[in-house]
Amino acid sequence: MLSAKRQNLSVAPDLVRDSSMLNYKDFVPKEISASGFLRPGEYEDFDQAVMAANDWLKEADVKLLKIETVVLPNIHSRWEEGTGDAAIRTSGDSPSQWHQFLRCWYYESNTDPEEANAK
Repeated sequence: MLSAKRQNLSVAPDLVRDSSMLNYKDFVPKEISASGFLRPGEYEDFDQAVMAANDWLKEADVKLLKIETVVLPNIHSRWEEGTGDAAIRTSGDSPSQWHQFLRCWYYESNTDPEEANAK
């Protein structure tokens, strides 16, 4: 069984965690200033997210499976829940801002990915 759990997000109490679970961690350029009327928001460079991912990978005791670049709209919007939101909206009448970030897919280091895939 492959399930996904998001790093730093509360997990439903009935979800049984085991070491074979597939995990992901997102590295998102931080919002420096929010957008305003006729003023776009300001964000860190994508390079900052790459550096944060490199730092985490040096310290984390994980088996990295894949790193991908993800592009989503409006993840910093007050109406959205960031990169873990399953329903991100765009509208034809209002402007959307698209953001790219890094997502690292991994297993805890004590997990054998072959064994987890066999479940």
